[in-house]
Amino acid sequence: MKALLLFVAWCLLLVLAWPVALLVLLLAPLVWLLSLPLRLLGIGIDAVFALVKALLMLPARLLGHRG
Repeated sequence: MKALLLFVAWCLLLVLAWPVALLVLLLAPLVWLLSLPLRLLGIGIDAVFALVKALLMLPARLLGHRG
């Protein structure tokens, strides 16, 4: 559904301002490549926070707390 809405928005942009639509079409892969390391960094930071949370909650889990 998200891809369909994105395609419809791009088609509307193509009708209204075709040079901008072509520029978006050419720059989208470059923006994706530049954002990829940031996504990987976010995944790594999320994993570290999950590990810290698991370590902090370990005593409660060992005593039988559910949560």
